Amino acid sequence: MSIEHIIERAYEILNQSIVQYQGKPIGTVAALKHTHLAAANYEECFIRDFVPSALVFLADGKPEIVKNFLEAVLELRTSERTVAGHEIQPGVMPASFTVATDFDGNEHLQADFGEKAIGRVAPVDSMMWWLILLFIYTRSTGDDSLAKRPDFQQAMRQILHLCLKDSFEVTPALLVPDACSMIDRRMGIYGHPLEIQSLFYGVLRIIHSLLEEKDPESDSSLVNTALTREHALQSYVRLFYWLDLQRLNEIHRYTTEEFGHDSVNVLNVYPESIPDWVIEWMPNDCGYLVGNIGVGRIDFRYFSLGNLLAIMFGLASEEQSERIIRLYEQRWPDLVGAMPLKIIYPAMEGLEWQVRTGSDPKNAPWSYQNGGNWPVLLWPFIASALKTGRGDLAERAFQVALNKLPLDEWPEYYDGRTGRLIGRRSNKHQVWTAASLIVSYKMLENPKMLDLFPH
Repeated sequence: MSIEHIIERAYEILNQSIVQYQGKPIGTVAALKHTHLAAANYEECFIRDFVPSALVFLADGKPEIVKNFLEAVLELRTSERTVAGHEIQPGVMPASFTVATDFDGNEHLQADFGEKAIGRVAPVDSMMWWLILLFIYTRSTGDDSLAKRPDFQQAMRQILHLCLKDSFEVTPALLVPDACSMIDRRMGIYGHPLEIQSLFYGVLRIIHSLLEEKDPESDSSLVNTALTREHALQSYVRLFYWLDLQRLNEIHRYTTEEFGHDSVNVLNVYPESIPDWVIEWMPNDCGYLVGNIGVGRIDFRYFSLGNLLAIMFGLASEEQSERIIRLYEQRWPDLVGAMPLKIIYPAMEGLEWQVRTGSDPKNAPWSYQNGGNWPVLLWPFIASALKTGRGDLAERAFQVALNKLPLDEWPEYYDGRTGRLIGRRSNKHQVWTAASLIVSYKMLENPKMLDLFPH
């Protein structure tokens, strides 16, 4: 099957997924109806899922659907403010939405702010992806009129106020609950997960270029606070989240119970918490940003999306970025395997799986979000590999996915240590799987697409 034919088949899925609202395209569903859907809400349009679809539409010169999507999500932001008696903070955006019809045949949009989601957790990443997509739309089209609209300006201020809100935290990282991002089930990522820090940094990088000064005094203060937080977050993540062999040796020899400003082990991490697997797994000349940092806690698991976004947005340094991509090269069977890419490495098993996931059967070891392989992660990997000058690895990963995806009917995820099995409960004809392949193809053909992203 030729590459052109495979991409054409991916486009068929993308085009069939488009959601119409009042005669206008407004987004794409998560998955096409086939024999069954893995979940009822896969017929809805998810904010994070739409991002690769939006990149395709923008690259194809079809920005109208992206504009309609941005407007629709903004409208939904104010449609529902109370869930289970608790008022949702301004700035929080829905996880997904769907087009519903009333008894009179009138269409209206219904949003899910987490009140229907598994675990009932409101997404934190939606508002960040929305803002980043607004930036990409503006840069792609050269049209800043949408971002300058008063309602968009107000939404950006509310998102920024929410993210910069004073709390009990003394670190620049953003504190969030479990299940608030792409990993939307209990997986032990409460606290300061890397994915959210990378998205937060992306927002801080771009906000000054989108926000206009309506009230010079308060808005200047807001932007200045964002800039200060941006620099602090970058320094904090590059120092405390970074792990390589040298850093591993430092943690191994940590002195604990230190007090004072000259402490080295400032978070009081115990050397005994280093898992056995990471000691032999870490190559000499590679490294990565760990999944989470907190008091007495380092989550040593490798989280692909957080690391790749850190490379794309410039949260990781140039040297760190190169070493992260080199880690993929040297641990290819573990992190890429039979289908790019592993979402988390390694999977939790045994008692750890029981305690951290609550014995979640969908997140069984080496399945779904607990060590499954997700084709949608191909596009940020391609972008990161190209940015670090490793077009050879980008092409290699693309070729791995190219022939398998159409034969396997575009699954949502794969199971197994190397991702050889189609996910046990994986949905087929998953739209962001198809869109990711198209975006990856376009970036390989035109690496200048990388200029669209915050960096």
